[in-house]
Amino acid sequence: MTFTQISNSIFVKVINDYHLIDNVDQDIHNPYERGTIEYDLYVKNWIDTVQWHLEDIIRDPHINPIEALELKRRIDKSNQDRTDLVERIDSYFLELYHQVTPLPEATINTESPAWAIDRLSILALKIYHMQEQVSRTDATAEHRQRCEAKLAILLEQQRDLSLAIDQLLDDIQAGRKYMKVYRQMKMYNDPSTNPILYKNK
Repeated sequence: MTFTQISNSIFVKVINDYHLIDNVDQDIHNPYERGTIEYDLYVKNWIDTVQWHLEDIIRDPHINPIEALELKRRIDKSNQDRTDLVERIDSYFLELYHQVTPLPEATINTESPAWAIDRLSILALKIYHMQEQVSRTDATAEHRQRCEAKLAILLEQQRDLSLAIDQLLDDIQAGRKYMKVYRQMKMYNDPSTNPILYKNK
């Protein structure tokens, strides 16, 4: 199996596992061994799945403002957890390919493998929820047809992105591409760089 075949199968499992209860506060039950890339991929998509539903909840026009603020802060933390995990997955690839000597003509990619996999994780969620819309019995035929057309595009995008990621990994392994990871420097989470935080100590 290619890396994206493994990833996509894990993402489908996560999304199905989540929807058995469908509650943003439910516990995660990761079936993979801690320390493996499969474990991290499961956690990655679980974070994305929970956040997907938090984003739905916070858009309720009747939401209590205090609850909305609490959700916004929870989403902020989720985004930081997501970023941390993407960086951990990139560390896996850096270690996996650390003995590869790039060819003299090797080029760098616009994004690291893990950030591309991040997009693949979100795509799995879009596909699941667009399929839900296609299957709605309480929606109009026109709505279902529009969603079916969107679903076809999402599935094509998933195939294309999966192929591109696998090709990138092949290129890195063969020395045709090289990895260079820039750690995220989110200033608003840092009390020393967010002026609202350091001016109000």
